[in-house]
Amino acid sequence: MNIPELYKIFQQNPKICTDSRKAEPNSIFFALKGENFDGNQFATDALKKCSYAVVDDPEVATSDRYILVQNALTTLQNLAKAHREKFSMPVIAVTGTNGKTTTKELISKVLGQAYKVFSTKGNFNNHIGVPLSVLELTSEYDIAVIEMGANKPGDIRELCEIAQPTHGIITNVGKAHLEGFGTFEKIMETKGELYDYLYVNDGTAFVNYDNEFLEDMNPPRKTIHYGISRFTHCQGKLIADSPFVSFRWISTGEMVFDETELDWSDKNRYVEMNLVGSYNFENGLAATCVGNFFDVADKKIKNALESYKPDNYRSQYLKTDHNVLIVDAYNANPTSMKLAIEDFVKFDAKSKILVLGDMLELGKVSSREHDVLIHFIDDLNTFEDVYYVGDEFYNLQNDTTKNWFKDLKDLTAELKKNKLRNKTILLKGSRGMQMERLIPEL
Repeated sequence: MNIPELYKIFQQNPKICTDSRKAEPNSIFFALKGENFDGNQFATDALKKCSYAVVDDPEVATSDRYILVQNALTTLQNLAKAHREKFSMPVIAVTGTNGKTTTKELISKVLGQAYKVFSTKGNFNNHIGVPLSVLELTSEYDIAVIEMGANKPGDIRELCEIAQPTHGIITNVGKAHLEGFGTFEKIMETKGELYDYLYVNDGTAFVNYDNEFLEDMNPPRKTIHYGISRFTHCQGKLIADSPFVSFRWISTGEMVFDETELDWSDKNRYVEMNLVGSYNFENGLAATCVGNFFDVADKKIKNALESYKPDNYRSQYLKTDHNVLIVDAYNANPTSMKLAIEDFVKFDAKSKILVLGDMLELGKVSSREHDVLIHFIDDLNTFEDVYYVGDEFYNLQNDTTKNWFKDLKDLTAELKKNKLRNKTILLKGSRGMQMERLIPEL
């Protein structure tokens, strides 16, 4: 079946399902494959509730309710492309090594003050999540904000072809997913695929003027700058970052060269967020810049940023019965680890403890990057104690701390035995480490 024919079926059954357990009436099941599963095996179960099943195994297609295609994933992506082309709304793509989900959430919150906004749910940001997100677009939305993640070169280019962004933002570039990329230069090249797409398609990029890497990545002709520099369209000043980030901002419209022309006194341009870590200043300012570009009123930008409360273990400030926790355990890589630790050094608190889990998906450089981080922490000589957990850290243990643990089970047992009390604790590690499981012991 070709895409135009499938699109007609989609219009009558506008819900997409990839999990047979979540199938529902008037939906289409796509039999996707993974390393440990084959969706074709579940198509019959899905059809007990849904209308059609798109499969790529001829032996499964035993009736006209099975739609046989060459590749179910490619068909899903091509269907999403066809659907995207039905809309002329602005689509803002958000990518970057760190902060893309938080920035996506903040942008959506800000734009939501003036528009009906579609936003990627959670971190549905890969080759499956993006087409699923695009297929949820309807004419009721004014703007879409689509998060894009990448594990290897070419990923962002592929996602841009599906979502066809009119605007875009790269939050930053750093060391992450090196297992798939190989080098930092490849990461820059891959993230820069968003700029390449916008350049060719006359799109607009929002660029952090203070980030030297982003300017080197050849932004498109239409560029709106933000940052602390006065040579920006949206300029900010960090006021505080402990415990929460607050900042002031101004909109110059055009780049201003005379400092006396700038008025920082407007109370509606002072923001107190519920996010910890100075790196969230950049995320907040990015959302401010986008909101300003789309003519969201200053007061509404302020209200949106101040009402946003993080969840999912991203930059969360938690008070337990015994300690203060900074939980940044959704993900970790060498760049985000260093930024979080540097911020924690400046955090206004006594008895500061680090509890760090392995950084995953670093490939051949994993041991080296963990060793660099350990020495960085040793040289700081700032914290009351440091707890390391995971194979990578455990294999590099030295005598600067006695707290080296192979897994969470061992660390949990230690925390039950020797409890931490009246401490301020940074809890950070890669998603696969599930560092939030330690919270009940802290």
